Amino acid sequence: MLKFPYGLSNFYTLMKERYVYIDRSGYLPILEDAGRQLLFLRPRRFGKSLLLSMLENYYDVAKANEFQDLFGNLAIGKQPTEWHNQYFVLTWDFSVVNPLGRAQDIQQALHRYLNARIEDFAARYESLLPQDIRITPDAITSFQSLLTAIERTPHKLYLLIDEYDNFANEVLMGSLAQGKHRYEELLYGEGTLKTVFKAIKSAATGRGLDRVFITGVTPIVLHDMTSGYNVAKHISLEPEFQRLCGFDETELVEELIRPVAWGGGFSEEHVTEIQAFMRTVYNGYCFSYKASSLVYNPTLVMYFLDAVQRSCEYPRAILDSNLGMDQRKMAFVSQLPYGEQVVQAAVDEEQPLSLEALSDGFGVNDLLEPEKNMTFTASLLYFLGVLTLGLRNAMGKLVLRVPNLAARKLYFERIQRMILPEADLYEASQATERFFRSGDLQPVCDFVEQRYFPVLSNRDYRWSNELTLKTAFLTLLFHDTFYMMDSEPELERGYADLVMIVRSDMRQYQLLDMLLEFKYVSLADVKLSGKQAGEMTADEVKMLPLVSQKLAEAAENLQRYRMALETTYSEKLRLHVYVVLALGFERIVWEEK
Repeated sequence: MLKFPYGLSNFYTLMKERYVYIDRSGYLPILEDAGRQLLFLRPRRFGKSLLLSMLENYYDVAKANEFQDLFGNLAIGKQPTEWHNQYFVLTWDFSVVNPLGRAQDIQQALHRYLNARIEDFAARYESLLPQDIRITPDAITSFQSLLTAIERTPHKLYLLIDEYDNFANEVLMGSLAQGKHRYEELLYGEGTLKTVFKAIKSAATGRGLDRVFITGVTPIVLHDMTSGYNVAKHISLEPEFQRLCGFDETELVEELIRPVAWGGGFSEEHVTEIQAFMRTVYNGYCFSYKASSLVYNPTLVMYFLDAVQRSCEYPRAILDSNLGMDQRKMAFVSQLPYGEQVVQAAVDEEQPLSLEALSDGFGVNDLLEPEKNMTFTASLLYFLGVLTLGLRNAMGKLVLRVPNLAARKLYFERIQRMILPEADLYEASQATERFFRSGDLQPVCDFVEQRYFPVLSNRDYRWSNELTLKTAFLTLLFHDTFYMMDSEPELERGYADLVMIVRSDMRQYQLLDMLLEFKYVSLADVKLSGKQAGEMTADEVKMLPLVSQKLAEAAENLQRYRMALETTYSEKLRLHVYVVLALGFERIVWEEK
């Protein structure tokens, strides 16, 4: 059995205890050539901490005797660079700094943490340092003492900073008003965090600090420090580092999926099935304009395959509970200027979200000022990992798209919370579960008509067409525990509005496969008032000439899509096919085909 390091980011432990490790050591020469102070941004839980741990073990002078054990079987072990095991290494992880309290409390927490790391450094390298490091309440002074000790040795310092923006972002999101004030105290003027990075910048000018590698999620904090630290080279969008964190399709299948499947007695057909499931759920990330392939989220891959190996079943939830914080970040984004608009636009496949260019250097004021455009908010969603780079559209604009099903889940949960009160969610779940079991769509239509539409008609809603209807149904029907949800899949030279295929591991239960096509007719098109439409029966609505025409068009499309799905899934499919039509925001009629 493979030992999956789910939740484990200590490279030393992985190597010593023979956990699964997808070799990224071949990037070390490229990173050395890229620059001496590097900034690398990726979404949270994307393998950044393990990358830093690998760097720490490779460059650490105190681990020279273990080089062969740690790296002998990896790419770099066969041809190491001259800098291996030549540095003192100091690691700071800002995600452990307490972001609660006043700015003064956070400042003290940061200094305590930095001092603790410097004390650990002094203990680890005691035999190699010619003098003691003096620890003072001011961690910047302690850092200066560390540099003084290093200057009297033949070695220099490599500083690794993990999640550089974590606690500052937590401060900002804690409260949009109060958080911004505390955030500014940390970053602006002679703020605490800015002072720390000024010390780093100074130390790299001949004071013994030779290399710095910084990871984080967004460029916001670095931008807001302005001159505090403006010397890092941002390598996050460089094509050669697309796979620095994350797995590509080939290595996923050959090094992970196939060994797990064969070890569990699965057939090659199961390998293909697992691969298809994971591609839909976890693949799709693009971090460079020139990337030749997409990458998978590595943490979620480990989460999924670990569950498959242990129980021979897929995990019921496609997102592990540790990623629940991402929903909190989506909530924060939706409160920003253009936030709701961007969240809603992100799930529109017909008119995907597009920008002149991704902004990779923006600050808090860019996000919070209403007069700014939506570029900054959309770019923030990219850095958070819930949007990714797509192709250019016909006008040459950059398209941002939702990378996969796991990310799409976060959007529909957010839209649902934006529109529906918590009290309505139980009733919605009852209606949808009845539909999943019996195919009776009427309770879902009634809910949308009676609960959703009154809210939509009172909001400055972006859509008033069939996309409005489709979004309403998707927010209710989205259920990744039961279904592979596919919106706008290409079928028979057309695009089905919504395909819901029961997950292979859930076919033992009383669940139906669904194919839905949505249509919209405005009240103006049929020259009716809302009151008149509301008084009509469903049959009377269907008899309106334009409604009848739309229903017929949908039925014709659905027959083509049905044949394509039945060919793909053969006897496995328990397919029910529907056309759903909204007459304004007043009435919904549906037919099963």
